[in-house]
Amino acid sequence: MLRLLNIVAVLVLVGSAVYAYSIKYQTSYRAEQIAKTKIEIRQERDAIAVLRAEWAYMTRPERIQQLADAYLPGMKQLEATQIVAAQSLPERSPRVDSIGNKLDALGLSMPATPPVPGSAPTTTPKAQGQSQQRRKP
Repeated sequence: MLRLLNIVAVLVLVGSAVYAYSIKYQTSYRAEQIAKTKIEIRQERDAIAVLRAEWAYMTRPERIQQLADAYLPGMKQLEATQIVAAQSLPERSPRVDSIGNKLDALGLSMPATPPVPGSAPTTTPKAQGQSQQRRKP
């Protein structure tokens, strides 16, 4: 009986050692992952800082003015006399459906929705009330 107890104790000891080793290994693995993630975050922040610096450099007014002078040679600067009120602009012409007009002329046009038969029952109370009001006069 004493030998069986010793064997069980040794097995429990070996099992706990294996468990402790696996926990230690998982902990060190997670710590490495956290360190790598922190490095990646730092690199991304550095890249964002570089992009912001490039944006500030590219959008400098003097640089944009040089580009405008180089690529838009005939353009003049806007003057205050060129600005008008919205009321003084001409009205927009109405939109014309030329295809629809051609189909009408050919007699090929169809209504957008099919006609409703006069005796079709209504399903909503509000619609029923409106249909009753229409029938009275």
